[in-house]
Amino acid sequence: MPNPAFRLSSIALLTTVALIAAACKSGAKGPRMRTHTAIESSALRLEPATANPGRSSVEIATSANAVKVTSNGIPSHQVGQFPNRGNPHQIKPQNVNVSVPTAPKLAAQPTELAFGWHFGVTVDGVPFDPLAAEFWQGDRRSGWNYNALGGAIPLGLDANYAHVQPTGSYHYHGIPHGLLKQLGWSPNAHSPLIGYAADGFPIYALNGSSNGTITEMTSSYRLKQGSRPGGSEPGGHYDGTFIQDYAFVESAGTLDRCNGAMTTNPDYPNGTYAYFLSNDFPVIPRCFAGTPDPSFQFRRRR
Repeated sequence: MPNPAFRLSSIALLTTVALIAAACKSGAKGPRMRTHTAIESSALRLEPATANPGRSSVEIATSANAVKVTSNGIPSHQVGQFPNRGNPHQIKPQNVNVSVPTAPKLAAQPTELAFGWHFGVTVDGVPFDPLAAEFWQGDRRSGWNYNALGGAIPLGLDANYAHVQPTGSYHYHGIPHGLLKQLGWSPNAHSPLIGYAADGFPIYALNGSSNGTITEMTSSYRLKQGSRPGGSEPGGHYDGTFIQDYAFVESAGTLDRCNGAMTTNPDYPNGTYAYFLSNDFPVIPRCFAGTPDPSFQFRRRR
């Protein structure tokens, strides 16, 4: 794949109010939004991944034009106990049926990840869904969306940084450590393939290759300096409580605004654009460098 011809610009961070409003109009009505006023981040309390979620079933079919992933949404690794104090939902089999192009193309401009869309799917058929439907004072229009990994709102995440939607769908908000262990991830090698983004580009975790050298791929997002506006908006210091606490800083890390970069590995000896799960925010990318396939859109109940 040729080197990208464009540089992703530092435009408004993540999901805009307009995208949120559009998602609200198109999605099904669900339970009333929970009202939150927390303005400080906190250490996450993760449920140990010691429970068996049931039988995992996944099929990945590759043709000349598309890669199709069909699964029951049950992970192939152990999970936390669900329901739990922070998450009242039980894991249930799903009907995951998504498709991406085998030869994805970079778009002229990135597409923000909007509510109602999965970012991607893992090789064991479980969705990446990093956005949390939790907002300042329960108001989607506030412009302040809680960071699922910020710890301000207890979401009952397990050691795979995952939990369960009201539909019973188990999904990842962060790095799926159980899956990485199964795939043989090593700090000394290029990451194995973790999954596919909705636009078709591969997803890896943490380690990539630059000029034949294995290196940790690092985020270019940084916490903003100073304090939030206060008044009708949340106050307090920018500390990662909200996704709007972060700003993209060009070339601050090795990854672009969509947490992507060029990389080479045995699967792509000539190189490919790829996404990387990073240790630091956003961890899971929040925009697409290509065009996301509609099969990754879903209706969020809240």
